[in-house]
Amino acid sequence: MTSPRTHADTAISALSGATLAIYLLIALSLALLALASFYDVVLQAVALIRAENMTYGVLQVLHALLLTLIIVEILETVTAYFRTSRVQVTPILIAGITAMVRRVLTFGVEPVEPLDVGMTLAAILVLTVAIVFIRRQDGTIYD
Repeated sequence: MTSPRTHADTAISALSGATLAIYLLIALSLALLALASFYDVVLQAVALIRAENMTYGVLQVLHALLLTLIIVEILETVTAYFRTSRVQVTPILIAGITAMVRRVLTFGVEPVEPLDVGMTLAAILVLTVAIVFIRRQDGTIYD
């Protein structure tokens, strides 16, 4: 007869394997999304050559590039998990800052409420402070 501890260890092992499989599927999906997003950057850059409104075209390319960067930062979080068996928070925070900067770029194109601008800038500040705090805790402030 097997002990309850052996059953628990088997269940935990199975769940760990399932977690790794899910992380692998997420990593593959993100890699494909990053490639597709970068392809969109190339298409946007080619369209920029023929754009009537250069400012709008440049903003479109920047939006596509920043989206690609967000996807890559999230992919870095997943790949860091494979390397360290820990979820790294810093790449997620960087992706958040990138998303907020992407939002700031729309402020000149679309009508925006002052409260939206303030909240976006506050989010950037909070995310930046969080990154500095985490890096100080890890001793990696100078990376």
